[in-house]
Amino acid sequence: MDELTSVFIQEGREQLQAMEDGLLELEQNPDNHDNINTIFRAAHTVKGASGVIECHFIENFMHKVENVLDRLRNNEIKVSSDLTGLLLRCCDQLSRLMDVLQAAQPEPDADTKAAGDALLVELTGYMAPSAAPGGKLVESEVEVHTSGGGVMITDAWHISVRFGPNVLRGGMDPLSFIRYLATLGEILGLETIPDAMPPAADMDPESCYLGFEIRLQTRSSKADIERVFNFCADDCELRILPPDSKLAEYLKLIKELPEDDMRLGEMLVRCGALTQAELDEGLVSQQAAPAVEAEEGQDAPPPPQIGEILIDNKVVHKAVVDAAVNKQTQVSEKKAVEARLIRVQADKLDQLIDLVGELVIAGASANLLATRSGQGELIEATSVLTRLVENIRDSALQLRMVQIGETFNRFNRVVRDVSKEIGKEIDLVITGAETELDKTVVEKIGDPLMHLVRNCMDHGIEPGAVREAKGKDRRGRVELNAYHDSGSIVIEVCDDGGGLPRDKIYNKAVDKGLIQPGQTLSDQEIINLIWEPGFSTADQITNLSGRGVGMDVVRRNIQSLRGNCDVSSIEGEGTTFTIRLPLTLAIIDGFLVGVGKASYVIPLDMVIECIEQRSEAAERDFLNLRGEVLPFVRLREMFEIEGELPERENIVVVQYAGQKAGIVVDQLMGEFQTVIKPLSSIFRHLRGIGGSTILGTGEVALILDVQALVQRNARSEEREMSLNAALPRSTANN
Repeated sequence: MDELTSVFIQEGREQLQAMEDGLLELEQNPDNHDNINTIFRAAHTVKGASGVIECHFIENFMHKVENVLDRLRNNEIKVSSDLTGLLLRCCDQLSRLMDVLQAAQPEPDADTKAAGDALLVELTGYMAPSAAPGGKLVESEVEVHTSGGGVMITDAWHISVRFGPNVLRGGMDPLSFIRYLATLGEILGLETIPDAMPPAADMDPESCYLGFEIRLQTRSSKADIERVFNFCADDCELRILPPDSKLAEYLKLIKELPEDDMRLGEMLVRCGALTQAELDEGLVSQQAAPAVEAEEGQDAPPPPQIGEILIDNKVVHKAVVDAAVNKQTQVSEKKAVEARLIRVQADKLDQLIDLVGELVIAGASANLLATRSGQGELIEATSVLTRLVENIRDSALQLRMVQIGETFNRFNRVVRDVSKEIGKEIDLVITGAETELDKTVVEKIGDPLMHLVRNCMDHGIEPGAVREAKGKDRRGRVELNAYHDSGSIVIEVCDDGGGLPRDKIYNKAVDKGLIQPGQTLSDQEIINLIWEPGFSTADQITNLSGRGVGMDVVRRNIQSLRGNCDVSSIEGEGTTFTIRLPLTLAIIDGFLVGVGKASYVIPLDMVIECIEQRSEAAERDFLNLRGEVLPFVRLREMFEIEGELPERENIVVVQYAGQKAGIVVDQLMGEFQTVIKPLSSIFRHLRGIGGSTILGTGEVALILDVQALVQRNARSEEREMSLNAALPRSTANN
């Protein structure tokens, strides 16, 4: 694929997304004309660019779409659900055509072509007939007023011509120009202007002193009218003012001009509001304007602008000049923004992150060697190097950070289509769209979010009649929310539906043999059964759900990103799925600790404080932290590390998802830039370890999975409480 086609596909998909977003907005606000213009410009850009790269199957298809959007923009057709649905399906077809182009296929296959032909047939129903009944064209742009018994057509060209004195000497008859002008249309008014005529005694019979004010009704352009007077262009003064309908047309054409670096005069000539001769005359006047000398101590005023000269010469309306100036400003501002942006391939960014990771490891090694040498100057130099490496690391990671709003906005279309398919009225509410996270995480979170949103719509939101019977708003609501918390990003998918039916889930789990009949489970344990493979509470299989495939895959995909997903629900009020993910999968700030000869890294964002282990807590797995019970885990016992206990142990207090826990270690070794290295697949079932890193000494340190450790403590505490509750009171007291 050549570079030009690659750029077209990339920018074309951006315009396609703009069209789709605009159409979804249009359905909610049909009177937003700015939005309609945005949709039209996006379609027009795709059509024009496809013509540049000579992709005719996209150009021909988008030409029909553009015609319908043009009628919509001109209020010739009204916004309707059927029309927006059709245009959205056209967006889908355009996406398929771009896939064909990206695959370097000369033409779309038969199925794709048939789908496009079917859409073109539907679009034809919204297109204007080329002629009125009987074959007579409709003069829609001509304004007609009736007064008394006469008819006056007010929308006409106004031509002001003053013939020079040498016209007759050159063998030209002024009336012949008027007669030829009549062949272009109908002369509605003609007034002779004799202002230049001298007294009778001073008249020269071979000189012409006449001028005319003419009102002409015609479909010809300004350039066509000007060409009538080409033979006497040097011996006459000509001013041509367009009718009001032409003024609106010029404004429209200026808005549709390509975003090129054009001068003001070029834009006016391109749209037809100005002829080249008028522009040349204006430029001559600008160059001939006398220079104004500046007063002492002040700068010289700028020369007159070409727009002002053209308005003073009465060859173009001020509104048209203002529109052209605004177009110039928009183009220059957009190009200024584009000049600050650069497109970089994702694999090049990944390579940069890998190199930065190696730089971090090398910097840690140099810092360690400097510390061991004891040389003050070397230690100071490596500390400066370490600080610079940290800044490079942060800047490199920032390059891969993108806003999650782009992912969220894709669900506007999903909610619209699915709600119509299942016959429910559902709104999508998005908050926190500006929250940033690693591009790699964004790419992989789309599918899990898609399943959760569709699940909320199908299972969670009740039909409108059921909601009204419960006293709810007939329209359901699905919410997508994102925010940062303790070095992680939290994504919430919420609905205001009926919630998860605990009794139904319990009975279904018993039927599938997931639990034993009569087994006692907490409410949260019952809710968590939905994550089991093959589990579904749907009464029947639909296109959306019911096969029991999905929720376990959702959790597995999220866990592969070192994240987790929890669910909470209140029957009758709704359900909330909470996804917690790391901000990046590459480099983090860590807190280095040691147990025996082994080293471990705890993500620094999750560390709250470090305290000394007291002797009275040596036999227990919890302690009193300022009136709060803090459970902790001993890494030495968990990983079965041999060796004698140190004289002093430390507890690192960590927090994850609002839960606190302690991690008992031997040594506290300080902050450490951690380059995350994935573990081999043979370690994928290892609990409590989230990856590895390389220390400055070249040794490998394991990165602790704080989420798994906190949850392990929580489960141990629940089991202990359940055991105490099951034991006889006398035994428990003993």
